[in-house]
Amino acid sequence: MENYRDEILDISSYSLLECEELTNLFNNKFPKKDAFMQLEGTSLHIMLSQLDMKKYYEFLSTTNLNKNLIIDAYDIVNNIGSYAVRSGKRKFYGYNAERKVSNRRTKEQDRGKYFYAYGNDYSEVNNDFPKDFVNKVICGDSLEVLKKLPDNCVDIIFTSPPYNFGLEYDAHNDTASWKKYYDMLFNIFKECIRVLKYGGRFVVNVQPLYSDYIPSHHIISNFFIENKMIWKGEILWEKNNYNCKMCSYGSWKSPASPYLKYTWEFVEVFCKGTLKKAGESINADITAEEFKSWVVAKWSIAPERHMKDFGHPAMFPEELVNRVLKLFSFKNDIVLDPFNGAGTTTLVAKKNNRRYIGIDISKEYCETAEKRISDYCEQLTIF
Repeated sequence: MENYRDEILDISSYSLLECEELTNLFNNKFPKKDAFMQLEGTSLHIMLSQLDMKKYYEFLSTTNLNKNLIIDAYDIVNNIGSYAVRSGKRKFYGYNAERKVSNRRTKEQDRGKYFYAYGNDYSEVNNDFPKDFVNKVICGDSLEVLKKLPDNCVDIIFTSPPYNFGLEYDAHNDTASWKKYYDMLFNIFKECIRVLKYGGRFVVNVQPLYSDYIPSHHIISNFFIENKMIWKGEILWEKNNYNCKMCSYGSWKSPASPYLKYTWEFVEVFCKGTLKKAGESINADITAEEFKSWVVAKWSIAPERHMKDFGHPAMFPEELVNRVLKLFSFKNDIVLDPFNGAGTTTLVAKKNNRRYIGIDISKEYCETAEKRISDYCEQLTIF
């Protein structure tokens, strides 16, 4: 809408009545020329021209609505910054507008745009994905299974490294040193890069292991850069897990060794050979509202709450995969997860009309992944 910045909050996990109450209260409190809210399905549109953030915070604090809804409604506005502050009101319209730079493309080439990825030997010829592997969950060693696939045949890879240390992952050795762990991980990632198409995306959800002081997101990103992959961006997955703020402090009230706590994880996005992915626009299924909201690289998504149901200690939620697949891939693309676990990636790929291949060494997890897909297909048949 003209003269407003449109921020879209996913309210599918909240009561519609509470969202309607929040909308009415807000619209009665603030002048429409400054900002207003409107509901549309499972989305709450917060239309922003300018807003006094102190008054907005005070307003939200006085409501008796769901605490998490209040936090999300505040964070989505507070985290976007502003164009300026005038008379105590933060200006939003026009924020992030691109400045026109003369000869921008030439200047980018002169200064060495993604210079670290120059000199790669990636073939630009993509190959068909083998039919025998389409829409399969395969139980086995990812390194060995991936070797059976041809070069340049997968459109997008989405995964999270299996942190086996201190967690009871099924059928896995958790006594290996960190060096051995990363050697194993990167050997599999090298095969993943090989099977990834030219222009394909490699997306990794990483939680730095703060308790061991291991910056996993940097170690893994350095691996991709060393292998000439182009860094497309980094998404902060804000889990709003505020309980962790009350945990260990390290050296209490002392600079000796304070222990930092985090409520977010990282999602690192890399491309093979080129930033532009081949695909037909008719197969893009992301809506305008989703696109505008998700390209703001901080995603507030609740963590998976049903891990016990699937017997897995470290699952990411379906919504995280949903956003990654719709933002970075087309319908009918091949989606690979080399550490498929309980099968969230393959399930969401199925739900979003993508083809998939999931690999995991655990027979139990593979059976769980197949059952989740089977249950979803049965629901489609019924309804």
